[in-house]
Amino acid sequence: MTNFDLTPNRRNPHNANKWTRYPKDTLPMWVADMDFRAPKPILDALHKAVEHGVLGYEMPSESLKETVAARMDKLYKWKVKPEAVVAVTGIVSGFSVAARIACTPKKGVLVQTPVYNEFHEVKNNIGVPQLDAPFVKRADGNIISYEIDWDIFEKQVKKAGMFLLCNPHNPLGIIFSRKDLLKMAELCIKNNVVIVSDEIHSELLLDGNSFTPMAKLSREIESHTITLIAPSKTFNVPGLFCGFAIIPNEELRKRYEREVSHLRLHVGSMGLFAARAAFSGSCDGWLKDLRRYLTDNRDFLVGYVTEYMPEVRTTIPDATYLGWLDFTQTGMKESPYDFFLKNAKVALSDGKIFGKEGEGHIRLNFGASRALLMQGLDRMQKALEKI
Repeated sequence: MTNFDLTPNRRNPHNANKWTRYPKDTLPMWVADMDFRAPKPILDALHKAVEHGVLGYEMPSESLKETVAARMDKLYKWKVKPEAVVAVTGIVSGFSVAARIACTPKKGVLVQTPVYNEFHEVKNNIGVPQLDAPFVKRADGNIISYEIDWDIFEKQVKKAGMFLLCNPHNPLGIIFSRKDLLKMAELCIKNNVVIVSDEIHSELLLDGNSFTPMAKLSREIESHTITLIAPSKTFNVPGLFCGFAIIPNEELRKRYEREVSHLRLHVGSMGLFAARAAFSGSCDGWLKDLRRYLTDNRDFLVGYVTEYMPEVRTTIPDATYLGWLDFTQTGMKESPYDFFLKNAKVALSDGKIFGKEGEGHIRLNFGASRALLMQGLDRMQKALEKI
């Protein structure tokens, strides 16, 4: 069994983002990468490539595409042809390419807010309208949950060229139900809207939850959907920038491939080597241990907030390693991001970057050792006592 309580020292020049962006006395619980070592089969594959000594040009091989397709069959009984798999330099570039082929200045991108901050950059990077369909927020004591506002969704989808779905959802941790997925897909198909499903967190399932890709629901939905996956979050290799777009619709795929080629979005060789090892199945034992550890971390987070921060509200994520905390009932006069950075020396993700509905909230990365998670929450609780 993997011991996730032991984490490497990341405060060095080779990890110049998560652990070195803020001063040394500040705990980093913000950007979405975990503090755990990647699985040994991935590290072995990278060591083997380095030891060979020749790091030449690599293109996505047929065997790699077969490995990705086999992963979809193994996990979901989703039969994908290898030619439907397109390598991309990550999920963000993947949905940006999709926006370039599906949106126009009059037909924008539909998103469900609050949502992953990079979704909000599409309108700026591609120059298309952003159409928001905010969730309805529910509270039961200090537990919050979110539901789709179908009236708003149906209104906004009529003006869209592309629906950018985040499932499982970042930062809310939702795994959408089959019923909700079918209804969203039905409205998109009715309005000739391309569905782009960001499923990067689809293997980070908590509580033994299950997941079904949007495109697996029916052949009709599959033909209207671009599915984006990557090993980066699940196996903690985000810095290798490798992902995949799965596009069974040949006409849609050819348009997508032309845009990828036009932009010269070549994936680095190390990313390709890591992806092959990650999706081969050799890392699944490690992943099983990780899911158990993250579920325990999630439970610790929710339990701590409930007991020691009674005025703070929190989600109970079904997937991901991301907590979503609501401080709007605490009387805090400034953004919780600024408050905790200054008063607790804890760096979190400011809720407002996920949309205006995120103001007064923070996203907390619990993909860390239990000791660090406890230390961060203790610092936050002590700072809250001073309000």
